[in-house]
Amino acid sequence: MDAVPLMDAVPLMGAETPFDAEAASHEVVVPKRQTLPLVFASPHSGSHYPREFLAASRLDPLSLRRSEDSFVDEIFEAAPRLGAPLIRALFPRAFVDANREPFELDPTMFEDELPAYANTRSPRVAAGLGTIARVVANGADIYRGKLAFAEALGRIRRYYWPYHKALGELVERTKAGFGCCVLVDCHSMPSVGGPMDRDAGHERVDFVLGDCHGTSCAPVVVDSVARALQGLGYHVARNAPYSGGFVTRHYGRPEDNVHSLQIEVNRCLYMDESEIRRGAGLPGLARDMGTVIAALGGLDPAEIRI
Repeated sequence: MDAVPLMDAVPLMGAETPFDAEAASHEVVVPKRQTLPLVFASPHSGSHYPREFLAASRLDPLSLRRSEDSFVDEIFEAAPRLGAPLIRALFPRAFVDANREPFELDPTMFEDELPAYANTRSPRVAAGLGTIARVVANGADIYRGKLAFAEALGRIRRYYWPYHKALGELVERTKAGFGCCVLVDCHSMPSVGGPMDRDAGHERVDFVLGDCHGTSCAPVVVDSVARALQGLGYHVARNAPYSGGFVTRHYGRPEDNVHSLQIEVNRCLYMDESEIRRGAGLPGLARDMGTVIAALGGLDPAEIRI
């Protein structure tokens, strides 16, 4: 596929803001000088909903927003101040999911035949949560009718590719400058496993760290984050129920000194899950994440390099 040019960033607007076709796909917040071999990414906190998407959906805006990792970019906002860039998607996950392969698509969603290169058989597609999702997090169907493949292709070219182009450039620039890069992919999770989850009905710990079962980053990376979180009093699990998505698997190449770690934050720590509102715990959690970022940034790059 032809390369898509990097789009200009725009300031993050308020939650639940519809946007037009010319809106930017993402924002990169950079430090005055990058001093840490870290990159932070928030692919699911975008909340700018295209008007055409809202009109095509059978769901109300609040139901669509339940698929967001709302406010996660705010939780990790200390990263640029501490010397590491932060990239955040502005488009919502329900519109196009940047934590999927480029063409994980459900053929039942489309009125025309999908190209041969589409991955139509992944577990994510089977669950209705491909690159263009069929359902929101609770399993409710998003669309009133079927889509044209051209619609999916347009979204991928306009939003998905620019986000990943910018993310890839941040990773490569960091590796070139420090000899290694640690990409932290930032997410949130419902406080209780949902009907489509392996842990349905079970309460979750505060944080889940995913390193694709030890394959996406060096042990010292995940160990340092776990120690920092536990030192702050949080309960931490590894790789269950989330071991890492496309971003973690795709960018994590420890043998090439590029490490990727997924962090899932329990939403009950910082937000009202039913109303998608910031909670009283968000400022304190953001301060704690500053401590975690500093601990991870305090690793000697020689410890990270293989």
